[in-house]
Amino acid sequence: MNNSIVSKVSAPGQWFHPAETSPEARIRLFLFPHAGSGAIIYRDWADLLPPDIAAQAVTLPGRQERREETAYTAWEPLLDGLYEAVLAECDDRPFGFFGHCLGAQLAYHLSVRMERDGVRGPVLIGMSGWAPEGFFNPTKEHIGMPEEELVGWIKKLGSFPAEIYDNPEMLQMVIPALRADLSVAAQRVDEGALVPCPLVSYGGKSDPLMEEDDAFASWVPRAPRYLGHSEYSGGHFFIDKHALAVTSDYSRHLNRLAEKAG
Repeated sequence: MNNSIVSKVSAPGQWFHPAETSPEARIRLFLFPHAGSGAIIYRDWADLLPPDIAAQAVTLPGRQERREETAYTAWEPLLDGLYEAVLAECDDRPFGFFGHCLGAQLAYHLSVRMERDGVRGPVLIGMSGWAPEGFFNPTKEHIGMPEEELVGWIKKLGSFPAEIYDNPEMLQMVIPALRADLSVAAQRVDEGALVPCPLVSYGGKSDPLMEEDDAFASWVPRAPRYLGHSEYSGGHFFIDKHALAVTSDYSRHLNRLAEKAG
């Protein structure tokens, strides 16, 4: 990751990249990144998705070109801000949500809130690298890790490109955003809400954050329209190597459900 790449995927005050979608695409897709990152993790997805699906990836305050903005450190204010941003962006076209780890948590809770408020929500949500039970949840101890220990932890997970860890300047951009996101995730309250739309999930076979082997089975009782789970080789960031397989499967479901939604 370098500044030239980062500058292409976000701008100050901009929640979504790209800022506008093609009016010719009949389906929209909102992509939510993992903790500490932004829209850049989905930079290749536009070339992998069918042309009739227009994707926009989220960048939260406190990272990339939004790094001068104050990062959210509490769950409810972040969900409120993102909720307003998504509602302001939606148009008449059907849309889906897809998120990885913290992004999956946000996508799930946003869809639940939209239904509760009587607002038209996604026709499909994709949960990647997270399930509501049997998965790692950060604590205050994780948030307050000494920097060397925190860097070692995220390096083991493979959270960021290898060149980040040997670049003190880049690390100082990443670490504050990561701590903020861990703080946010630690405050999330699971009310066991049902998923209001079809759900499909994806995971890595050797994900160290999966504390129970059948963690993804915890979606079954809260997702009345569970379209199944796909596992791939690799750890928590399996999605980097298997982006083509994941986008192909997810877009197949999204296309079908968007057609039914009319």
